[in-house]
Amino acid sequence: MLASLEQTAFSTWLLSSQSIWVYPTVLTLHTFGMMVLVGAALMIDLRLLGFARAVPLQSLKRLFRIMWGAFALNAFTGSMLFIADAVRRGPQLIFWTKLALVGIGLATAVMIKRGSFNKAAEPMIISGAAKRLAVVSLLAWSAAITAGRLLAYVG
Repeated sequence: MLASLEQTAFSTWLLSSQSIWVYPTVLTLHTFGMMVLVGAALMIDLRLLGFARAVPLQSLKRLFRIMWGAFALNAFTGSMLFIADAVRRGPQLIFWTKLALVGIGLATAVMIKRGSFNKAAEPMIISGAAKRLAVVSLLAWSAAITAGRLLAYVG
């Protein structure tokens, strides 16, 4: 199945296009999506941990929509990158570890939104659970980025 993915016309086009822009554009969009997704999560996590207390927590709620858009971009471009190298990436533990870490990052984002952003009024007290989720989120995204770089440059 992995070999058939890698041998599709799309994969061939992505890797062998006459344009030097195709593969680098996909890779750049993937990096941009990661930057926006993790950057937005970082702002929320740091605010939950007590940084920038002058910024009302509820004003950061709109970042979740941006995070989901960036995740959609990453899912799309990540799938493209996987298809281009499916035979090599599919069996790699580091690839599956990266996906699991992204899943943890997304799950913590959902839990943070449900737990800390459904309250109407400021100022609010940030719970210990929200702070722990923020730490897990920071660790998950940092580890996912590290796993992705290992995939790209070592794996």
